[in-house]
This record gives sequence, structure tokens and C-alpha cells, in this order.
Amino acid sequence: MSVPSAHIGVQQAPAELVPPGLAILVLALLLSIQPVTTDLYLPALPALTRSLGASVAAGQLTLSALLLAFGCSQLAWGPLSDRFGRRPVLLAGLALYALASVGAALAPSMELLVAWRTAQGLAMGAVVMCARAIVRDLYTPLAGARAMSKALTGLGVIACLCAPLGGLLTEWLGWRAALMVLSIYAVATLSLVALRMPETLAQRNPQALHPATLWRTWALVLRNPTFWAFSLLTTASYGGLFTFLAASSFVYIDVLGSSRTHYGLTLLSTSTAYLLGTVLCRRLLARWGIRRTVAIGGSLSACGGLLMLLAATLGWHSVAALLPPFYLFMLGHGIHQPCGQSGAVGPFPQAAGVASALNGFMMMLAAFAIGRWLGEALNGTVWPLVHGVALWSVLLAAIAWTLVQRHAPQEAGHER
Repeated sequence: MSVPSAHIGVQQAPAELVPPGLAILVLALLLSIQPVTTDLYLPALPALTRSLGASVAAGQLTLSALLLAFGCSQLAWGPLSDRFGRRPVLLAGLALYALASVGAALAPSMELLVAWRTAQGLAMGAVVMCARAIVRDLYTPLAGARAMSKALTGLGVIACLCAPLGGLLTEWLGWRAALMVLSIYAVATLSLVALRMPETLAQRNPQALHPATLWRTWALVLRNPTFWAFSLLTTASYGGLFTFLAASSFVYIDVLGSSRTHYGLTLLSTSTAYLLGTVLCRRLLARWGIRRTVAIGGSLSACGGLLMLLAATLGWHSVAALLPPFYLFMLGHGIHQPCGQSGAVGPFPQAAGVASALNGFMMMLAAFAIGRWLGEALNGTVWPLVHGVALWSVLLAAIAWTLVQRHAPQEAGHER
């Protein structure tokens, strides 16, 4: 059975199937499972590494292994969701995530903690992949970018709460409490999806899991220049963010002397900048369309990374000097993610699950590589963090100013 053309513009399911408010709420909760999984435990990462008698590299593996499993699992979850629908895959993913979260919180050794975090990543892949595919099920590409920006504003609000909560829980109750909260989040989200969220995929593809069909679908997606432009955009943007997330707890706490509570507030402030970026994204989209919006985001990203590098080069190794430039990067991140994630699946109304999976796989492959590099590169200075963010910011701006300008849909800026 041949894969339908990537240029078919019809929606997969009428948006009235899901009330707009419910759709945005569910999307925000589903997409937020990623920062909840990372940001809540980041303030606890140095403490759990010491508690379990492990090395810094082993502590980094609790994050990089999770993200590698997250990225790779989407390659399986995507076709499964195109075959059986989004709802059953979502329910299975959320149930597995809740179970793995309990296991991680109770893990007696670093080896078991890494294993349970890997299981969390596998389950998280189903949840986030389905969320991105649901956007394509319900919306056309530009409308999807707007809906995604609203959902990611919700993500920003949740992320703002995660880091301070993780810091406080670690200070008061220990690092295991910070990990146990993840299971509570999963059960609450699972209940909402089970009780209120209908299936959004109007027509399942019974051939989606056949090897020949999978090959044709992957080839269709990977041959599309629009997919590559927006996927590279999201990958570079997430690369800069992940460098900060993976390195900042060690740099800010161990090198710059922040307390875990203050570090949690630092992450809150970066999440606030990201939240503002998603709001700015909607305003820019309404006025300028996708191409100009992404170009403006690229300028913010480049300024943020290069100013952070300049501050460090001048010897200003303090939170007050290094944090404000990163706010500019996060403003850009709030623009690139909604535009990039919706843009990557936009050309594929009949294969949104596979396109979403491949996009997510690219981001997490980059994150895994960064995590492995940082495990060796963190050396008691600010330089691994600064160099990493600066590199990704320059690559991000180059992609925003070239590939996206060439391959974003011409009509995107005029679609209403």
C-alpha cells in the first residue's frame, strides 16, 4: 500500500472533536512530561550522585540514557500510533512511565537508577511523540504552530515550577522525593487522558507496521527538505538547552557556589524566559509568518550564546554575568520549538506519527551525544557550559537564516 502524498492539505480529524481548551491543556501536560522528567531532578543530580557513590559521568548517564531511550523509542511509537491511534499508545506510555518513576525513586544503586530512567525515556517517547502528532491531526501547519506555542506556554509555566520544587524537595526530603513526584504527575495526566481525551486520528493506517510501508514512509519523510530544515532547527535549539540543563547543576552549584534552592530559582528564571518566548512567538507569527519569526528567533539565539562566551572570555565567571545572556537564548528557544515541531510534521498529514518520531529522535540523539561529552568535559570550570551553548547558538542561527528561509512553506505567512 503506497504512502499518501506529503502535500495533501486536509486535516486528519475535525478540530471540534476536542474542545480547544481541552486540547491545549492535554497538549501542555503531555509535552511537559519532558521538562518535568529532567528539571525536577536536576537540583538533586549532584546529591544523588554522591549518595549512590557514583562518578559524575555515571550521574550524567541518568540523563543521557533517558534521552537516548526517549529518542530511539519514538521510531517505534510513531508507526504504532499511525496504526492503532494516538489514544492507546498514550495510555500505555503514561502507565509505563508511572511504573518506571516509582522504580527510579526506590532504586538502591546507580545501575538500577539508570535502568529505570531508561524505562522512563522509553515511555516518555510515546507521550511526547503522540502530542506532536495530535497537533497535526487537529490543525493545519500555521494553526498548528499557534496551538503548539500555546501548549508550550503551558509547558513553560510547569517548567517554572519544576526546578524550585525539585530544589525544595531535595533540601527537605532528599533526592528520592523529587523523583517520586514524577509518578504523581504521570497518574494525574493518565487519568485526564483516559477520561476526557478522544482519539484524534480520523483514519488509522492498517499497513503502517508493514516493513515495506515503513520504509516508504521513512523515505518520504527523510527526502523532504522542509522536514530537514525544521528538524535541524529544533535539534540545534534543543542542543543548546540540553547543554545548559546537563552542565548547569554542576557548574552553578559546584563551581559558582549556588545552593540547590538558588539553582532551582535559576532554572525557574530560564523557564520564564522560555515562556515569554512562546508568547512572543504567537505575536510574531500573526504579524510576520513562520519565516520571519524564525529569523528573529535566530538573532536572539546567536546574541545569547555569543554574549555568554564574551562574558566568560572577559573573566566574568559568575551567575550574574553568565545567566542574563542565556535568557536571550531561551527567548529564541520559545520561538524555535513551536515553529520547528509543527513545521517538521506539517507536510505529512497521513504520516504525522513517523515524522514526529524522526524529529524527536534527531533531538535526543544530539542530547545523548552532548551528555556523553559533558560527562568527560566537565572539569570544575564554566567552559564546557559556555562553549557548548555558544556553538549551538551559532549553528541554530545559521539554520534559521538559511535552510528555514529556503524550505518553509511560501504561503505560511499568509495562512489564516
